[in-house]
Amino acid sequence: MVKINDNYNRLEGSYLFSTIAKKVGAYTKEHPDKRIIRLGIGDVTRPLPAAVIKALHLAVDEMADESTFKGYAPDKGYDFLRHAICENDFRQRGCDIDEDEIFVSDGAKPDSGNIQEIFSSDSSVAVCDPVYPVYVDSNVMAGRKISYLPCTAENGFKPQIPDREYDMIYICSPNNPTGCALTEYELQQWVDYAAGCGAVIIFDAAYEAYISEDGVPHSIYECRGARECAVELRSFSKNAGFTGLRLGYAVVPKELVRGGISLNSLWARRHATKYNGAPYIVQRAGEAVYSAEGKQQVRQLVDYYMENASYILSGLTKAGFEAFGGVNSPYVWMATPDGMSSWEFFDMLLERAGVVGTPGVGFGACGEGYFRLTSFGNSENTKEAVDRIVSLMA
Repeated sequence: MVKINDNYNRLEGSYLFSTIAKKVGAYTKEHPDKRIIRLGIGDVTRPLPAAVIKALHLAVDEMADESTFKGYAPDKGYDFLRHAICENDFRQRGCDIDEDEIFVSDGAKPDSGNIQEIFSSDSSVAVCDPVYPVYVDSNVMAGRKISYLPCTAENGFKPQIPDREYDMIYICSPNNPTGCALTEYELQQWVDYAAGCGAVIIFDAAYEAYISEDGVPHSIYECRGARECAVELRSFSKNAGFTGLRLGYAVVPKELVRGGISLNSLWARRHATKYNGAPYIVQRAGEAVYSAEGKQQVRQLVDYYMENASYILSGLTKAGFEAFGGVNSPYVWMATPDGMSSWEFFDMLLERAGVVGTPGVGFGACGEGYFRLTSFGNSENTKEAVDRIVSLMA
């Protein structure tokens, strides 16, 4: 008789955002007259940039013509998109990244869950706490034990260099959920640590477009030596609104070698075996993000969401809440008032203010007593949600 993968029994009962959806669904069913404002799941709400829409239409027309029709995409991605990525995301920042080191995918979330497959099942893994749940769950599914690096108010919600060696370290900067970002000096320390012990850093840069402060790197490859010890994951979802289109990419440098084996070649083998390539029309849309019009329109999107973040942060702090993030990130990380637990605060906001956020404990033990709010809603709803929270707590 077939046996199941027992590692799945080590997972939490359900995925964090599925639990939230069930709670909100039950409340909405019981109170159909209540208008709920959702600042929980980090899904974007603004329409796609005009340059992207134009590129989609042109690509669809190509698919209707026998001479320009495209079938399976190259597993690594089309050359036109990988070239645009290299030029705009890396070379213009002084990072030496080659097209053959770019692996186009359908998003940073699947990449962050799948990248662990090229590492041994007995590899030691360290993640920040609080942390994006996919990093943990995907490694638990593979049978690995997880070590946690506490990120608390005392250390600025930033992981500290550990006093022991790990094989894999997941770092997200700007961070989801806390909204805090590592400086160039702090990230360089991590690169030096990984280089010294042979670790590999999985660097999630999905929110790099929201960085506004100087001295905060947009890519880990801005740090010396990172090509020998880091994989970087990127997404088109949070900057250009591709949550519904699905497009991202991973960077695996050729110098990244462990045990005499190139991780670039391993990921290429895995990618070719298990992935059929992002759709042509979506990759043309991604290319349009790097056009002059696309860059301007994406900047407007990011600015819109960051204005929301600024309103959330300033509104909460003026009302006496302790809040973080919202400067280099679309997330605001607030301390729950009066010693309330994360889920108690979630239930109270939902039932008494009609506002949905994300309980911090869902991101790890160090998230208990905190709450994440996202700035991806529209401006009017965001302002109303903050006003509701402030009014309720007053």
